[in-house]
Amino acid sequence: MEEAVHSPRIVRFGTFEVDLPAGELRKGGVKLKLTGQPFQVLAILLERPGEVVTRQDLQKRLWPDTFVDVDHNLNTAINKIREVLGDSAESPRFVETLPRRGYRFIGELERPVQPVVEAAVEPVTTGEPDRGSDSRKLWWKVSAVIVTVSIIVVGAGVTYRRFKTQRPQEQAVLTAVPFTALPGQETAPAFSPDGSRIAFAWNGDPAPGTKGFDLYVKAIGSETLLRLTRHPSEWISPAWSPDGTQIAFHRMAGADTGIYVVPALGGPERKLHSTRMPGTWGPMSMISWSPDGRWIAFNNVPGDEHAMMSLLSTETLETDRLLNGANCLEQGQLAFSHGGEYLAYWCFRTEGWGIFSLPLPDGKPKMIGPFIAFPTGLTWSAGDEKLIYSYLNTSTTSFQLGEVTVATGSVKRLALEGSAQLPTVSPKGDKLAYSSVSVSSNIWRRDLLHPDAQAVEPIPSSRGQFDAQYSPDGKRIVFSSMRSGPQGVWISSDDGSNLVQLSNPNYMSGSPQWSPDGSRIAFDSLPHDRWEIYVADVAERKPRKLITNISGVIRPDWSRDGKWIYFSQPGGMGVYRCPASGGNAVLLSKDVDGVRPQESFDGKTVYFASHEDNSTLKKTALPGQPGTESEVDGLPRVRASRLWTLSSGGIYFVPAEAPRSVRYFDLASKQTRQIFEADKNLGSGLSVSPDGRRILYSQEDVTSDIMLVDHFR
Repeated sequence: MEEAVHSPRIVRFGTFEVDLPAGELRKGGVKLKLTGQPFQVLAILLERPGEVVTRQDLQKRLWPDTFVDVDHNLNTAINKIREVLGDSAESPRFVETLPRRGYRFIGELERPVQPVVEAAVEPVTTGEPDRGSDSRKLWWKVSAVIVTVSIIVVGAGVTYRRFKTQRPQEQAVLTAVPFTALPGQETAPAFSPDGSRIAFAWNGDPAPGTKGFDLYVKAIGSETLLRLTRHPSEWISPAWSPDGTQIAFHRMAGADTGIYVVPALGGPERKLHSTRMPGTWGPMSMISWSPDGRWIAFNNVPGDEHAMMSLLSTETLETDRLLNGANCLEQGQLAFSHGGEYLAYWCFRTEGWGIFSLPLPDGKPKMIGPFIAFPTGLTWSAGDEKLIYSYLNTSTTSFQLGEVTVATGSVKRLALEGSAQLPTVSPKGDKLAYSSVSVSSNIWRRDLLHPDAQAVEPIPSSRGQFDAQYSPDGKRIVFSSMRSGPQGVWISSDDGSNLVQLSNPNYMSGSPQWSPDGSRIAFDSLPHDRWEIYVADVAERKPRKLITNISGVIRPDWSRDGKWIYFSQPGGMGVYRCPASGGNAVLLSKDVDGVRPQESFDGKTVYFASHEDNSTLKKTALPGQPGTESEVDGLPRVRASRLWTLSSGGIYFVPAEAPRSVRYFDLASKQTRQIFEADKNLGSGLSVSPDGRRILYSQEDVTSDIMLVDHFR
């Protein structure tokens, strides 16, 4: 301890000096451009001069619980260090690379260095923002589903498995009380400019024969509701005008999808602009009205199927698509700062999610932090010093809130009981409102010969269950369940008896699939910092990792002869297959949005979903030539990538426009027919028994309320 106290804060080598507390590298007194991760890597190497620092050691220090592409980040950092120091990989003077091992600082230090402390990443006592899930398949598009929120929560391990955890500091527990306690779902709260009222969406009072959300306003301290719209929609996201006289809202409702405005005290609504946004992308369709009243920021999906932010002029109704200076693959949840100088938003890039701030009107985007994923909300604090965000913690399958300081990027969890998403802060900063969501999902079975007969729940549980799959003989079921805590893979008899957990109970696992002979099950699991595929012998119940040249892989499925395993790589090239015993993977499709591959019954074609929700099903002939895939002609869009399954002659699926309906598409006639209508929205997974007699599916039950925290700041 004494040595640490008296260790120098500045270390020198050659003509360079490193100021650890200031985070600066200088040469001859002149500050050089080395910050962030490259500086941290250099500082860690300087702690142990002459010693090998392994890549694993660096990963533990810099990214202890956060999924990043470690190899890429380290290579980039080392290259930057060498560039600034004028060093060479071939003839190093300062930093030496030891292939497949790590790095070593070989320069001569004047004095020893005290250990570096990683900035802005501190341990948390309870709860963690999760970078959970599966891909740039827009985890947020599925996390967006509040109407179909079970595909978010119960499918969190299945749907967004790209990210892991960063641990922020946690603050004292906040006390929240219900602002609404209505039946159904109340969501997407927005404070009025004076902080006295909250606009929100509610689906509990539609007209007879209709379902969906309408826009309401309720004053704080009053139980009187003012209904502003009468057009039940899949989703509504409101934003107040700066003077409080109008409310703009983004409506998701098929052909009527667009930006609207309605008087805040009631009156006729007016459509300002048509948009193209699937209803399941709810929170990513949030809008923001600029403080000067001239612009409404919104998200739109043009023909390229990737959401990008735009500005709508309230004066001319013309739109400007904002520059994508951050190289985002997706953008969403836009929020003007109270001063109007900045627009904050979530941005997805190949290395993961991050929060960005865009100086207006013509500035360059700045990353506030690449440390959070699975976004479900974003708003500014009253003084524009912090951003309040929400995220899905897949380890607890709940939504949580945090805040990030704009200037420093330091993060802190907002300690609230229960689930919290879509935060909004009152203009004075004294109140916080958010949507608290409760979801349950369970597995059901229907007789396809008598689809109108009452459904049976074969494996009842108070915890979420989904993705059930019949064994090849139809006598057993494998499924994902949270019945013992973290999401895991379980097996039972077809009547729900003889329950056994197959996956390691310490790791989140899901997406189970039987081998053709019924002796093995493939599934994906998160043992450390990225998802991998495991194969377990059903008799032995010992999962073994599938060794291949691709890492971070998900959603396995078997070839009909059992020789191959198909899978996807989130953020990678597309759909692959490798030998079931392990080996190099072969690329079958370059569709970067490709996910959930299934081989046809004749073994000649691979089908897969393009995009996580509002999916287009595609196919490619085997052995597969990347770039030759085509859409399944005549098949409507599918609600989500896990809501379809092949049969010998067609495809059972849930259509994008009908979340409670199971339909059948005949591949020969290209005709679609209705099979049955469920009581509630369908969750993740469909499976038809081998004899074609029965179908397994999951069904969700969702409730949500608006919660209010007084004296927030």
